[in-house]
Amino acid sequence: MADADYFVGIAQQALWVLALATAPILVPALVAGLILGMIQAATSIQEQTLSFVPKLIVVGMCLALFGGAILMLIADFTREMFARIPELMR
Repeated sequence: MADADYFVGIAQQALWVLALATAPILVPALVAGLILGMIQAATSIQEQTLSFVPKLIVVGMCLALFGGAILMLIADFTREMFARIPELMR
């Protein structure tokens, strides 16, 4: 049976891949939301679509720019996990 440290290492690597995959989308959405929130607070405009539509556009642009890299990162991690299966059977 495999050692517990082995599974902790796999979980740690999975969390790292998750952070790398989501950061290119979440960070620009956070920045856009912060800027739009400051603009709304300064102008006293509390329209919900004013904050939703620009964030949606930012997320869409980030997916278009970084989507291929994110998919390659996840695909490489998945291939590595499938390659490790024989090690678990020993």
